[in-house]
Amino acid sequence: MKTLLCALFCLLLTSLQGQNQIGLPQIVNYHSYDYKAGVQNWAIGQDVNGMLYFGNSEGLLCFDGKFWKRYKLPNQTVIRSLKIDASGRIFIGGQAEIGYFFPDASGKLRYTSLNALLPEEERRFADIWNLVVVGDQVFFRSRAKIIQYKDGLMNVFKPGTTWDFMGEAGNRVYAQEGGKGILMYDNGVWRPVCNHPVLDQTPITSMMEYGKDTILVATMRNGLFLLYDNTLVPKKTMADDVFRNDRLYCTAIVNSNWFAFGTNSAGVVILNKEGEHIQTYSYREGLQKNNVRSLMLDRNRNLWIGLDDGIDQLSINSAVKFIYPDKTKQVTGYATRFYQNKLYIGTSNGLYAAPVNPGISDFSQAAGSFTEVQNTTGQVWNLDEINDHLFIGHEDGGMIVKNNSAQKIYKTAGSWLFKPTSPVYPTSNIIAGTYTGLRLISFVNDQFKDRGNIQGLMESLRFMSFDNNTRTLWASHPNRGIFRILLSPDFASIAQMKLYGSRDGLPDDNGNYIFRVKNRVVCTSVDGIYEFDPARNRFQVSPNLNAILKGMNIQYLHEDSKGNLWFISNKRLGIVDFHKPANGWNYSIQYFPELDGLVLAGYESIYPLNEENIFIAANKGIIHLNYKKYCEQQNKPDILLSQVKAEGKRDSILFGGHALEGGTVVPFKANSVQSLPAHLNSLHFEYSSTLFEQLRNIEFSYILRGFDKEWSHWSSRSEKDYTNLPPGSYTFSVKARNNRRNESGIVNYNFKVNRAWYNSYWIFTLYILIALSTVYQMLRWQQRKHRKEREHQRYLHQLELDRNEKEIVELKNQKLETDLNFKNRELLTMTINLVQRGEVLKKIREIISSLIKKESPSDNAASHKNLLRLIREVEKSNEDWDKFAIHFNSVNMDFFNTLKAMYPILTPNELKLCAYLRMNLSSKEIAQLLNITAKGVEVARYRLRRKLGLQPDVNLADFLAGLSSSKSI
Repeated sequence: MKTLLCALFCLLLTSLQGQNQIGLPQIVNYHSYDYKAGVQNWAIGQDVNGMLYFGNSEGLLCFDGKFWKRYKLPNQTVIRSLKIDASGRIFIGGQAEIGYFFPDASGKLRYTSLNALLPEEERRFADIWNLVVVGDQVFFRSRAKIIQYKDGLMNVFKPGTTWDFMGEAGNRVYAQEGGKGILMYDNGVWRPVCNHPVLDQTPITSMMEYGKDTILVATMRNGLFLLYDNTLVPKKTMADDVFRNDRLYCTAIVNSNWFAFGTNSAGVVILNKEGEHIQTYSYREGLQKNNVRSLMLDRNRNLWIGLDDGIDQLSINSAVKFIYPDKTKQVTGYATRFYQNKLYIGTSNGLYAAPVNPGISDFSQAAGSFTEVQNTTGQVWNLDEINDHLFIGHEDGGMIVKNNSAQKIYKTAGSWLFKPTSPVYPTSNIIAGTYTGLRLISFVNDQFKDRGNIQGLMESLRFMSFDNNTRTLWASHPNRGIFRILLSPDFASIAQMKLYGSRDGLPDDNGNYIFRVKNRVVCTSVDGIYEFDPARNRFQVSPNLNAILKGMNIQYLHEDSKGNLWFISNKRLGIVDFHKPANGWNYSIQYFPELDGLVLAGYESIYPLNEENIFIAANKGIIHLNYKKYCEQQNKPDILLSQVKAEGKRDSILFGGHALEGGTVVPFKANSVQSLPAHLNSLHFEYSSTLFEQLRNIEFSYILRGFDKEWSHWSSRSEKDYTNLPPGSYTFSVKARNNRRNESGIVNYNFKVNRAWYNSYWIFTLYILIALSTVYQMLRWQQRKHRKEREHQRYLHQLELDRNEKEIVELKNQKLETDLNFKNRELLTMTINLVQRGEVLKKIREIISSLIKKESPSDNAASHKNLLRLIREVEKSNEDWDKFAIHFNSVNMDFFNTLKAMYPILTPNELKLCAYLRMNLSSKEIAQLLNITAKGVEVARYRLRRKLGLQPDVNLADFLAGLSSSKSI
C-alpha cells in the first residue's frame, strides 16, 4: 500500500512538474561555507538599507550583497524567528531567549536581551517559533506562552492547551490555540474567530492577505483555506496533493496574483490566486535542497529561500531566464526557432520541441515541457525556416521537421546552415553550407530534392550570404578568409571564385565572418566591420557600421525585425539599439554583463523573435532574454558603506554599517568628522550594493578626498585599504553603478587623522624652543669657547710675554752677571793690582830702606827718604780705596750702605775689612791692603765679629756673603 501511495505521489509530483514554465530564473546558491555559519535558516528579514538578516542555527546572519557577518546570542542558540520594527530593531526569538539587535553609536549591531523583563517564574520557555511586530507591540510565541512586549513592559498569555501558531494579516495578530481554533488579539484579549474542525488536525503555518476582507490560511498538512467573515473555506489548487503529502511550512506573496509556498521536501511551489500552478523550484531546478524553512520577497522582488542547508536567491522577477530542454542532461543549446506554435531548440544531443501558446507574450512564462524530436539524436547546429519548412542543420546531414519527426534530405556530410538563392519567397533553390563545401537543394512540387555537392570548393562553410538578386554567394571560413563565389545560372556549379584576405583590405586572414545586415553583406573581423568595394575589388572599412562597432572583434552579428543589431564579441552579448538614442548619437549600445561567460563560444547564435523573446545559444541550454522587460527594469543601484575599520596592533571598528538618527536606523549620510589618533592611520573600507539580482553587474568607484586626486576606475572590487595616511582631514566617497551606467548616490565618510604627540603643533613649538635653546646654548658655548680660547690665547700670550720677560730678565741677569763678573774681574784685577802695587811699593820701600841704612847720609839719602815718604803717602792715600769702594758697591749692591745701616758702629777700616772678607781675600792679602800685619788682621777680625754680634760657630765670611745675597734678592 505504501509503495502504491509513493508511486501515486511521484506521479502527481511529476504531473505538477510538467506544468512548470519553460524558462527558469537565475538561482544563486549560498552554501554554509559561503556564510560560515549553521546550515539551517529559519527566518528572513530586510531593513531600510536593503541588508538581509537570517535567523540561523548559529545566530543572526547579516548579508549586504558582498559580505556576510554573524552575531551570536548569549546562550549560543538557534534563532527560530525574526522581525524588524519601524525603528530598525531586529527582534529575534531563540531557544529560551528573546531580545533584539540594534546598532550602537559606531553602527555595530549589539544584542539586548529582554529575558530580564520577564517575571522570574516566566523566564523558562522553549523555542520561540513565531514573532510578530505590529505597531509598537512585539509578540513572541512558544508552544507554552505568548509574550507581549510593549513600552518596556512584558505581558504573558498562557493557553488552555498549546499555542500552535501566531501570525499577522491585515495589521492584526492572529493565533491558533489547540482545541479553540483561530483567535485574534484585541486590546489585551484573545477573541475567538473561527474553530473549524480541520484546525484540530493540523497547525496553521501562515496567514496572508488574499483580498479585501479575505485571509489566505496555509496549514501544514491540509493545504490552503480562505478565512472570510469568520468562516474557513477550503481553497482548491493544483498543488493540493503535494500540500497534503508534504508539509507546507512557509509562504510569501510574490505579486498581486502569485503566492510562493515552501514545503519540506518538494521545494517552492508558485501558485496564482486561482490556484493554478505557475512553477515549482526544487533541487531539479537548481535549489540546494527541497526542504524549505523560510521565504521572503525583498524590495527588488527577488525571492529569498532559507533552506535546511543553505540559502538560495531566486531572481523570480528577472528579465533573464534559462531554458533547459532536457533537465536530466546538461546539453549545450545551439539554435532556436519558433515554428507552428512550437519552440524548437537544437542542442548537442538532438532537437527538442515544446508547445507554446502564441497568446503569451513572454515565452519563458509559458507552461509546458520539451520532448525530443524523433531521429535527431546528435549535434543540431542550426535551424532555418524556408518555404514554411523547418530545416535542421545536423551533424548527419540536412533534415526537415515533419510531424514531430526529422526527415533527412541527404545523408552525407554534416550541415551548418541553409540559404535560399533569392530573398524573395518562395524559392526553388537552396544552398546548404556543409562540412565539405556547398550543396544544392531544389524545391519542386512542395518537396525538397538533393542535387548533390557543388564541385570546386571543399571547405567547411558555416557562414554564408547572397548578394541582392545575384548569383554571387559570400562564404567565410574563420581560419582561411572570405570566399566570393559566382554560381552558374542553374546554381549547380561554381563559375568563378576568389579568396580574400589581408592582401585585399582585411586586417587579417583569420577571424573573418560574413553576415547580411541593413540589406547588404558585411564582414566582421578582428578589428571592426568591413564591406566589399566592387570598383576596387577590395574590402574597406564600413562607413556606417564601423563607426558604431569600431575596433571590436565580433564573432556574431544579427539584425532583428526592428533594425537593431545584436552582436556577440568575446562571449559578451550586446545590442545596437537604433530606437534609443543616447549621448548625442542616434543609437545606444546595451550590454548584458549578467550573461558574460554564459554565451556559447565558437558556435554563437542569436534568435531575436521579438523584443520580449530573444534566444541566445548557451553552454547549458538556451538563454531567454525579455529585452522589453530588461529595459523597463530601471532599478537604480544603491550603495552601502558596510564597515570602516582602523587597522593597527588591534583592529578597531569605526563604523559597523548601520546609521542612526533620532534612535532609528536610517540610510547612511555623511557623518560628522571622526577624530582618530595618529597610530590609527591605516583604514579598511568595505562597501556594497543590495541590488542583489544584479550583483554581477555592479561596479564601484571611490576617492579619498585629501589624498587621491581623482575617482578610481570602475571595478567590481568592494573593499579598499589606505595605509600610513599622513595627518590631515579626509573624506572617503564611494558610489556604485550597474551595466546600464545608472549610478547610485555618493556615500561620504569624514575622518581626521590627528598628529602624533611627537608630530603635533605643540611639540613642534617645543621642538622650535628646543632648537632655539640649542642654538642659543651653542652660541653661548661658542662664546664661552671663544672666550676660553681668547683667554687661553691671552694666557699663552701672557706666558709668551712672561717667557719673553723672563728671557729678558735672564738676559738682563746674564748681562748683569756678565757685568758683575766683568766688574768682579775688574775688582779682582784692581784688588790684585792694589795688592801687587802694595807689594811692589813694599819691596821698593824695603829696598830704599835698606839703601838708606847702607849709605851714608848724603843728598841721595835725602832723596831716598823723600821717595820713601812719597811711597808711604801713596800707601796711606784713600784715592785707590774710594775707587775700590765705589766699584765694590756697584758689584755688591750697596754693600757698605747696608752694613752702615745695620751696624753704624763700624769704622772705615772695619768696613774695608768686611769688603775684603766678602771677596774671600786671605789675611795676608788683607794685611797688605790695610798696611797692617797679619796678626793685626786677626785682631781686626775678632773685633768685627763682636760688633756684628756673631756667634763663634758662624763663619764671618759666610755671614757677609749671605748678607750681600739677601740684599741682592
